[in-house]
Amino acid sequence: MKEIKGDNNGERVILTFSGRIDSDNAAAVQQEIKEICGENRIPVEIDAGDLAYISSAGLRVLLHLRKTNPDITIKNVSSEIYEILDMTGFTQMMKVEKAYQKVSVEGCEVIGRGANGTVYRIDGDTVVKVYHNADALDDIRHEREVARLALVLGIPTAISFDIVQVGDSYGSVFELLNARSFAKILAAEPEKMDWCAREYVALLKKIHGTRVPDNKLPDMKKTAVGWAEFVKDYLPEEAGKKLLALVEAVPGDDHMIHGDYHTQNVVLVGDEVLLIDMDTLAVGNPVFELASMYNANVGFSELDHSVIMDFQGYDFETSVKFWHKVLAAYMGTDDEKIIRETEDKARIMGYVRLIRRSIRRGGLEDEEKRKEIEWWKSELLELLDRTDSLEVSGNVFRTEARKDNLDKVIAYLDEKLEEADCPMKVQLQLEMAVEEIFVNIASYAYTPGTGDMAMKVEIVKEPLPAAVVTIMDTGVPFNPLAKADPDVTLSAEERKIGGLGIFMVKKAMDDLTYEYRNGQNTLILKKYLP
Repeated sequence: MKEIKGDNNGERVILTFSGRIDSDNAAAVQQEIKEICGENRIPVEIDAGDLAYISSAGLRVLLHLRKTNPDITIKNVSSEIYEILDMTGFTQMMKVEKAYQKVSVEGCEVIGRGANGTVYRIDGDTVVKVYHNADALDDIRHEREVARLALVLGIPTAISFDIVQVGDSYGSVFELLNARSFAKILAAEPEKMDWCAREYVALLKKIHGTRVPDNKLPDMKKTAVGWAEFVKDYLPEEAGKKLLALVEAVPGDDHMIHGDYHTQNVVLVGDEVLLIDMDTLAVGNPVFELASMYNANVGFSELDHSVIMDFQGYDFETSVKFWHKVLAAYMGTDDEKIIRETEDKARIMGYVRLIRRSIRRGGLEDEEKRKEIEWWKSELLELLDRTDSLEVSGNVFRTEARKDNLDKVIAYLDEKLEEADCPMKVQLQLEMAVEEIFVNIASYAYTPGTGDMAMKVEIVKEPLPAAVVTIMDTGVPFNPLAKADPDVTLSAEERKIGGLGIFMVKKAMDDLTYEYRNGQNTLILKKYLP
């Protein structure tokens, strides 16, 4: 017993198979398909949800169809039929999609919510992320692929073990035992805000400290340039030009960013903090991440404080306070000037996204939405007037360049090196080098005033494993590599006092590079690991 239904609209053929296709009816099936498809070599989509059996004769029908219409997709294939198609190589010749178990999320607890989907708990052990896009199978495959990449690179995340159908869309199933989002923790236990901020930033820094192999993830800068090109046409000419120039000047970066990092997408599973909703992973400068974080915490709710309650489950005051703690911890400083400058950069990109989003959704045709757009534009124009760079340095420790802050500098250095299991000999050599450079900055860079010093500590694997320490200040230009080495063969009476510190740094490090750009001294110390 078989049944073939078909529709040919001239651009695509849709066929529905049911029952059995075997040697008794294969010739008739082939003739029916030929009559439905006609002579045009157009895409064919087959719904095999009710196909119970297919023999080798049925496979020959599919093979004949493949030769006349190369673009074939077979959907809703049972596991038994899929096994036959896979065993005989048909899954390599055409797109074959399994039938998916149907799951209902009615009455289920919402665990998290992201840009592209909502995560529900479906039982004590498992959750399902339901995609907003009804045709989400390609999105699911992409997310599974990038989640595996992130896990391999050391990012704690969950990998989907199944795909299910949920209503008119699809979902990915994960094992997340007793998972609680940070949004729920903040809403229920506000006294844990400091703990949440600390863990939240620790995971964010791990993400931003992870280098991604070439071409494995999209480049967020390219996307952001597109945003700026769109929005500049709605700004005064000079402001639009400056916006685009600022975005284009952001340095390329091969470090990972999440792209939708907010408290619904960070969950606590037992004692482990995990990242979910991985389909927005990209590479790029942290400013693009901080922009989306600003919008999630402040931007979307700035004009209507009820939005944050609907989105995250806690009030606007809590969200603003949490954002400030997170930004201070991320920048490694309590200096309000540094925090504000970083926030301004995030706000610029955040408002660009809000303006573009609203205009693309018809905001200019709605009076209330138009008022929102005008308010965001006014804020954006003010920020552009006082901002000369959008670059943000992630995983950076900052402090005032005073000698009494040396202990803080060395403590941060040791913490990062110990996290990477750096050998003690290398650690001591780097301590010495950092101390000499920091004391030099504290003594001479800002005389007679004071200023800041920033330090970034990384472990790189290529071209050779090495500990890399980058030290930055905005004091007077000074290239320590250009300083002449002291003559250590002279007697004590003949030697001049001073000059040994920089000399010791040169001797202890395997590589040193210096650059002065945009008013900033940057010295990079590299020590190879055994």
